[in-house]
Amino acid sequence: MSDRLPPAEQACGRPLVVPADLVAPLLTRCTFPPAGTPLTCAVSGGPDSLALLVLAVAAGCAVTAVHVDHGLRADGAAEALVVSDVAARLGARSRSVRVEVGEGPNLEARARVARQGAIGPEAATGHTADDQAETVLVNLLRGAGVDGLAAMRLGVRHPILRLRRTETAGLCASLGLEPVRDPSNHDPRFVRNRVRHELLPLCSAIAGRDVVPVLAGQAEVLAGDADVLAALAAVLDPTDARALAGAPEPVARRAIRQWLTGAGRYPPSRAAVARVLDVARGRWRATELAGMGRLSRRDGRLTLGGPCPSAGPDEGVDDGTAPAQGRGVPEGTGPEGERVVAACSDSLGP
Repeated sequence: MSDRLPPAEQACGRPLVVPADLVAPLLTRCTFPPAGTPLTCAVSGGPDSLALLVLAVAAGCAVTAVHVDHGLRADGAAEALVVSDVAARLGARSRSVRVEVGEGPNLEARARVARQGAIGPEAATGHTADDQAETVLVNLLRGAGVDGLAAMRLGVRHPILRLRRTETAGLCASLGLEPVRDPSNHDPRFVRNRVRHELLPLCSAIAGRDVVPVLAGQAEVLAGDADVLAALAAVLDPTDARALAGAPEPVARRAIRQWLTGAGRYPPSRAAVARVLDVARGRWRATELAGMGRLSRRDGRLTLGGPCPSAGPDEGVDDGTAPAQGRGVPEGTGPEGERVVAACSDSLGP
């Protein structure tokens, strides 16, 4: 049974009057575009996205609310009606899109990909500071670097990122809106839910304070650091072995990731980036990158794809099983100490 009131009981199509003094304190912490700007808002019907819709309209944006039905719950069509009804009462446009969630593992990720394809890359979402704190911890558990720990970026795509979940729920309650309740938000099979309901409260209990503002604030700081690294990496040619080998390692790693993530590829693993650096530094002549092919070095340049020049099928090639640099394996030897680079070594000179 749904916790949601039927649309007829919830609204009856009456115009929704939003008192200015109710939303003004919240809008000062939001990052909506200037009044009159067209803005697509992803609205599931939950309290955060309904608050996003209300605040976007209050900010003067020309709002279109988009509801995405993933076909995963029986109430999907009824939830779309909730969204369209609230949007109409606010004077905003709305539409509902039905998507198919592809097969495979990680249901959350597959649903997110399907949703993003439907709403577009520039749509605003209702993520709050609580979501930001959860994302930081989830990414930390996954071994993310500075970009992952910077989490979501404050701006038009995440305009209510500085608001708390209690505030979005309070806004809905004040306006008499009954949000959709998603039972999957309490499913312990999903890592984010365990972070939300178990890890974050435990962290707050250990710290003796609410850690959500701490984690969200750290994400904002790290976002600035990530921007600096991105700017430095942007002027580094990742195919120039000498430049790559001589650059500070954090900048070199980022330049490699940016290069290898092009053409719609998934970001390379930390181990793959380390192997590319090994090739640039002359430890290996080439390396195999999963899903990308062979990366090789010739005349001081790195190229992706094709055979290792001047080498036999296995000579001087790291197949991904060799230890990373710095683990006591001398240059010119493979995982078992055999000679592997003599037939296709080159210098880092021009």
